[in-house]
Amino acid sequence: MVLPPPPLPIPRERYIVDAERADEDLIYETIMAPPIAAIPRRYTLDEVRYSPDLRARMRSVDIDTINFDTGSWQVTPDQAQRLAVIADSIRRVLQSSPNEVFLVEGHTDAVGSDVDNLSLSDRRAQSVAEILTRDFRIPPENLTTQGYGEQYLKVQTQGASRENRRVTLRRITPLLTGQSR
Repeated sequence: MVLPPPPLPIPRERYIVDAERADEDLIYETIMAPPIAAIPRRYTLDEVRYSPDLRARMRSVDIDTINFDTGSWQVTPDQAQRLAVIADSIRRVLQSSPNEVFLVEGHTDAVGSDVDNLSLSDRRAQSVAEILTRDFRIPPENLTTQGYGEQYLKVQTQGASRENRRVTLRRITPLLTGQSR
């Protein structure tokens, strides 16, 4: 007898949390959550960056409070303040565990060339990480960035999409240390 695969251990909306609809407690809970599957060993930062299956073991927060214009990585001052809740949650984590590492992932929509979108998504991730460090005093050693271009669309469309022009945050320390907690 073949059994079906086990369901996701948590509801989908708690696996990828939209920052715009979440309070600080939910964001904190999301980034502090243990991996959703066992971590069999330590992984390098490059392995984490380039393995979507590995990253998927950690819950994430889509920072959809920042709206990037098409072709832009600029975060306006009024939007930068929208990162306060994210920064407060990261700061809470770092108070109890100062060596935590967070991956800031940049994404684009499907408009433009792959090369341009990869560069643009890198810049989006870097912009958000710089604001977290400069404006909210999150130590840069706790943040790493990676752009993924249009590889992981939130909304499946080949056209322009604000929802796809986003930055995502996830804690990756368990992946780097090989700990399932």
